[in-house]
Amino acid sequence: MATRETIPTPAEDESLRGDVRSRISTSIVQLHKEYYGRGPTKTKTYYQEDFVLILLRGGFTTVERTLLHAGRRDAVTAQRHTFQEVMRPLYAELIERETVPPVTAFMSTTHQDPDILAELFILEPPEGYGED
Repeated sequence: MATRETIPTPAEDESLRGDVRSRISTSIVQLHKEYYGRGPTKTKTYYQEDFVLILLRGGFTTVERTLLHAGRRDAVTAQRHTFQEVMRPLYAELIERETVPPVTAFMSTTHQDPDILAELFILEPPEGYGED
């Protein structure tokens, strides 16, 4: 039988999730700064039982902005997609360190005007998830 110490209240659970979301946002910004040379100006992380969604705003590099102004959106999209695939293991490690369940899928997309990047991590669902 579970005790009060092992089952967080809804408020405690939300507080813990808030801490996790904050750490994920901070860590993803640090990775972007380290590997892109520039981080986003705004980041928000959403975390539910089986997914983590990170929205990053304002993170295009000078090269990417130059390409966009020259009408080469396709080049920016392709470069971002390729780079996100290379970063997949680092991102998954970051998410798993904070959420514990393993990442089973990763999807990334870029929107150019306004400058928004979305990183979606699908987590292994908890046992009994989706059962009535």
